[in-house]
Amino acid sequence: MKLLKIIFITIVIFFINLNLVYSNDKVSFINLDSLIKETNIGKLILKDIEQLNEKNILQLKKEENELKSLENEIKKKQNIISKAEFDKEINFLKQNVKKFNELKNKLILEIENKKNKDLKEFFIKVNPIIQNYMDSNSIDILLDQKNVFMSKKSSDITAILIEEINKKLN
Repeated sequence: MKLLKIIFITIVIFFINLNLVYSNDKVSFINLDSLIKETNIGKLILKDIEQLNEKNILQLKKEENELKSLENEIKKKQNIISKAEFDKEINFLKQNVKKFNELKNKLILEIENKKNKDLKEFFIKVNPIIQNYMDSNSIDILLDQKNVFMSKKSSDITAILIEEINKKLN
C-alpha cells in the first residue's frame, strides 16, 4: 500500500509539472549577409571597403617589392663589402621590415575600423525599416539565418526586406 501511494504521488507530481509549450509568437528570420550584399546602400559600403582594401594591397605590394630589391642588393654585396658595412645594411633592412609590418598592421586596423563604422551606420539606417516591417506584419522575433537550424521557407523575409530597404533608402 505504501508503495502504491509513492507511485501515485510521483505520477501526480509528474503530470502537474508537465508543461506543454505553445507559442503564439510569430518568428521569422533574415540572412544578414544577403541583406548587406543585395541592398543598394550595402553594395555601396562593400564597394567602398573593397576599393580601400585594393589601394592598401597595392601600397603594401609596392613596399614589399622595394624590400625584396633591397634584400637582393645586400645579398649581391655580401662578399664584396666589409663585415661592419654588411651588418649596417642588414640592420637597415630589418628596420625597413619593421616599418613595413607596422604599416601593414596600421592599414589592417584602418580597414577594420572603417568596416565596423560603415556597418554600424548601415544598421542604424536599416533598423527602423526592419522594425516597421516587423510591427506591420506582427512579427515578434527576428533571427539571423545562421542561427536557425530548420524552418519553413515562408519564414525567410530577406527578399522582402531587401525590396523595402531599396525603396526607402534610394
